[in-house]
Amino acid sequence: MALRLSDLHPIFMEGWWGMRYRRNYVEGGTYFFTVNSLERDKSLLVDHIAELRESVSFVKRRRPFEIGAWVVMSNHMHAVWTLPQEDADYSSRWREIKKRFSTSMPKIERLSAVRKQKGERGIWQRRFWEHTIIDLQDYRHHIDYVHFNPLKHGLVKQVKDWPFSSFHRAVRLGYYTEKWCGNEPLNTSDNGIGE
Repeated sequence: MALRLSDLHPIFMEGWWGMRYRRNYVEGGTYFFTVNSLERDKSLLVDHIAELRESVSFVKRRRPFEIGAWVVMSNHMHAVWTLPQEDADYSSRWREIKKRFSTSMPKIERLSAVRKQKGERGIWQRRFWEHTIIDLQDYRHHIDYVHFNPLKHGLVKQVKDWPFSSFHRAVRLGYYTEKWCGNEPLNTSDNGIGE
């Protein structure tokens, strides 16, 4: 009997074109996301941070979710969300955030023939990456990863210097010291996170 990749891990399914990704939906779950802009050499997201924030706020008011951490880089972003109980639909939230942001942008991006044919904008990669958080240690790791990302990419010398990050809120709440640079874990001893 031949071993298939789908036998090794349940997130993969075979399709006629090869392998495709199957998302994991857990009601009330906590997730880590990576969302990329289409043109990786552009700084679209930070250049239009107000429009991005408005898009997120609009969706969050209509389809609530809790933000554990968020960082916006020039061409991608990472976020940790927790959905309400009995709700596992993060995909439609991301779709609406992307759509609202795209609608707010002038139509100056390059479009492939396929995107033109489908009536799509050339702002976002079609997919996003998600990971379901499994426990408190996994949660802490991904929160730290989100906040450390600008330093990892060499954009700042200290995490506190990147303005488009929930790190600043986390410092105000006492989860981190202002000088944190990835060499100490998220402080969850007294703040009830994940407890």
